[in-house]
Amino acid sequence: MEQLFKMSERGSSLSQEFRAGLTTFLAMSYIIALNPLILSSAGVPISATITSTCFGAGVMTILMGIFANRPIALASGLGINSMIVVATTSYCDGDWHAAMGVIFVEGVVILLLVLCGLREAIMDAIPVSLRHGISVGLGLFIAMIGLANAGIINGDGATLVSLGDVTSPSFILGVISIVATVTFVALGVKGALLLGILVAVVLGIPLGLTAMPAGVVSLPDFSSFGAPFQADQAGVIGLAKVVTTPTLLILAFSLMMSDFFDTMGTAMAVAKQGEFLTEDDNVENMREILVVDSCAAWMGGLVGASSITSFVESASGAADGGRTGLTSVSCGLLFILAAFFAPLIAVVPGAATCGALVYVGYLMLSEAAEIAWGDLLEGLPAFLIVAGIPMTYSISSGIGLGFIGYVVVALATGQVRKIKPLMWVAAAAFVIYFLVS
Repeated sequence: MEQLFKMSERGSSLSQEFRAGLTTFLAMSYIIALNPLILSSAGVPISATITSTCFGAGVMTILMGIFANRPIALASGLGINSMIVVATTSYCDGDWHAAMGVIFVEGVVILLLVLCGLREAIMDAIPVSLRHGISVGLGLFIAMIGLANAGIINGDGATLVSLGDVTSPSFILGVISIVATVTFVALGVKGALLLGILVAVVLGIPLGLTAMPAGVVSLPDFSSFGAPFQADQAGVIGLAKVVTTPTLLILAFSLMMSDFFDTMGTAMAVAKQGEFLTEDDNVENMREILVVDSCAAWMGGLVGASSITSFVESASGAADGGRTGLTSVSCGLLFILAAFFAPLIAVVPGAATCGALVYVGYLMLSEAAEIAWGDLLEGLPAFLIVAGIPMTYSISSGIGLGFIGYVVVALATGQVRKIKPLMWVAAAAFVIYFLVS
């Protein structure tokens, strides 16, 4: 165990890694209930999606822990699963198997880009100020997710974002979660983030948010496995529709851009909390992380779970002491167990994770001090990323605004030589991405 995960070398221990894995799992557990609800709108059986969500997340998170040895967990990504619904109804004639084929294709393409070194090369071409901007933007995004899950912020119709109903049980539980987490952190209690979640889960019972489970054990349903290779009523295989339909191939490109840069931002966020970000702001073991994440994308399509991707909530486990892949392995095992105990896991309310996510967001904002705000070329594109990620509610869209902004400002200020060749490529790709999305 020690030889594989190098816990002593990284200043960790078995208990610390298992605790961090549980923190990450609880912060992500909402996906077990939410992903099936979203995909059911596309006609995917709920029981099958629960199984594919749990097993897909579990297997790929374990592989991340073993091959990359970093505390990064994966699961079906929000946003892309909603695109599955749109693709099924608008482009696939109601055949969700073809929509999963789109995910399969984009995952295979991303894997090929990683294996040929393009994905890493683009990361290396990103200016340091933009890397700091990504961390700050993700910090705001993580905090925003936590606050939105608790209903502390929401859209009231008149404004894009407003304060939620302060008398609602969800708002109250979110505040309790924040107060409990901050209190445990201030007292120096080990596992402060996990304890904050657990306190909120317990206090959610009298507030009516932590409901009694409908059952305890549920048997897995593997009927969605192999979805891209399953045929519709006319006998046409889903994957065959994708490779012969230009519209679906364009959709695959759009999803690929989202997956491509989401993972880059997530890895940097977790690396900052897990202390595997180098002095020049490179993520250690990035190639291994990208390979596993790319395999997870096509695996998500294969099992019918939508694209599986690295979750930014992994930063909560890293902030709670996760330093090695054992955090991921323990989190992955919990996901697999959840496939058999889904009714029990689903009782954890989203508001209970608010405190952990808000605290991680606070930690990541320290990166703002590293950005050269007085330099227009460095500061403005970083600002576009910082503002763009939470305001568009999309990691890839925010990064895209910053990349394009960097090229525009460099042209306007006569500093074209500072633009590395792959930054030109990435900015052009984002222009196409925004046009076809």
